[in-house]
Amino acid sequence: MGSASDTTPPVTIAAAPGLRVQLGRQLFGTMPEMADDIVARPGEGEHVFDFCRRLRLGETPEEAISLMAFALQPRPAVWWGHECLKAAPDLLTDQDHEMMQICAAWVGEPSEANRYLALDAGLHVAVRGPGAWLALAVGWASGSMAPEGLPPALVPMFAIGRALNAGVLTALARVPQDKRRRMLDHYVGMAEVLAKTV
Repeated sequence: MGSASDTTPPVTIAAAPGLRVQLGRQLFGTMPEMADDIVARPGEGEHVFDFCRRLRLGETPEEAISLMAFALQPRPAVWWGHECLKAAPDLLTDQDHEMMQICAAWVGEPSEANRYLALDAGLHVAVRGPGAWLALAVGWASGSMAPEGLPPALVPMFAIGRALNAGVLTALARVPQDKRRRMLDHYVGMAEVLAKTV
């Protein structure tokens, strides 16, 4: 009987509707700015989930969170960030909770008014904690990244991923060291479930 190290995980075959694209290289091709946050590169034909699994088991498992922040479609991505923050409520500030309510409202009704409300909230906080980054992710999900009433400035596709990555990793950094790896695995697992069930 072989050891656990003799086995390889199954390769992902089924498409996940909550992902922007299915293959890791396609994702990097769409958003080359991801290279600033993820050092490792996907293999030829490697599905996002398989690449994520490899990152999670690698030297810098936080890169798995970064990958999912960029890989998810905007609405499930924001909901994922919301649920990541919600997983450790005792580590959140009142400001984080306020921002999460604003973000949940946008997920429930992704209107421009709700998006601008989140953008404004995220831009005007004194401290950029995980909740503020999540609000910026909502604000940068589409449309203009300029505050309402100013000339439009189109949001680059990678901006939501960058903000979401900052928010989730900031929340993870608040988790006690002895529980951090377990929480990281939980975050990544939630992202995969959301991507499959959207």
